[in-house]
Amino acid sequence: MILEGKKILVTGGTGSMGKVLVRRLLSGELGTPAKVIVMSRDEGKQHDMRMAYMHKTVTTDEVIFNNFRQALEFRIGNVRHYGEVCAAIKGVDIVINAAALKQVPTCEYFPDQAVMTNCVGAMNIVRAINEHDYPVEVVVGVSTDKAAKPVNVMGMTKAIQERIFTSANVLNPNTRFICVRYGNVLASRGSVIPLFHDQIAHGGPVTVTVPEMTRFLLSLDQAVDTVFAALRTAAPGETLVPDAPAATVENIAKALIGDRDIEMKVTGIRPGEKMHEIMVSEEECHHTIRRGDYYAIRPMLPELSADSASSALEKEFSSADTVLDFDGTRKLLEAHRLLPGMVKLSEGGELLV
Repeated sequence: MILEGKKILVTGGTGSMGKVLVRRLLSGELGTPAKVIVMSRDEGKQHDMRMAYMHKTVTTDEVIFNNFRQALEFRIGNVRHYGEVCAAIKGVDIVINAAALKQVPTCEYFPDQAVMTNCVGAMNIVRAINEHDYPVEVVVGVSTDKAAKPVNVMGMTKAIQERIFTSANVLNPNTRFICVRYGNVLASRGSVIPLFHDQIAHGGPVTVTVPEMTRFLLSLDQAVDTVFAALRTAAPGETLVPDAPAATVENIAKALIGDRDIEMKVTGIRPGEKMHEIMVSEEECHHTIRRGDYYAIRPMLPELSADSASSALEKEFSSADTVLDFDGTRKLLEAHRLLPGMVKLSEGGELLV
């Protein structure tokens, strides 16, 4: 049980993926951690998350004012600020960096902000461990398919984040720096499915950028599965990638609309978007191996190179390769209880997962 008795820091832990990650860390499926620390900037989201873990026998004051005595601890902090990162990392065994600016159009309009969170944040984690000799065992950088052959700012900054963590293994062999990379996470905050649900609830139209556009699709739990698989199996400098299905945006919209009389409106591609995402690039496929349900992209740096092994891919791994048909898309959404009438919404309209 690799997490038994460990102290774990999750940056960006109040995000959609972060909340599911924290819940599963606390479940003990990989061992019971001594402490899980959630670091984020938003006190409102931290408060909501804290209240969600309250027991009926525990008062609000006990949870809030005994914060640092709980197995789940909340810290207000920003990965952009070196001092705050140092304070959060001190004494922890594992860091999972889920803090990110991830909305593609937002990053296009504010590239400097994307650099600060996605790149400088990663640099601060590495610098804190190196300069203070913190005995951190593992750092997991949460990345995205948009980092493969990036054409938008979000992907570019995430690609740099991957390289920051990969190269950190050379100068600090005592800590294992690894990454995970995956596609669109179903029902995550700001993703297309909550948008479509909201548009359907208001009678439409459902806005589709380009009908033929394809995207890899994973559930939040599958995203966490990828992090856990990396913790168990990834070698220093490796990036773990799930072998995920893909679907067209049109089929996703049609499956969610069902037999309702709701218009589907094509709006055109947004700034920085690709028609098809790539999980493993053509350049990376030559040093990518298969590991169960995942691909492991091995680092290019010679200091981190492992024994040679046959490549598992002959070409880039694109969302256009194996696209689900309409029935397959509908079954996938149904399996994850994401069709209208199957989902639960918060008072603010956010999907509860």
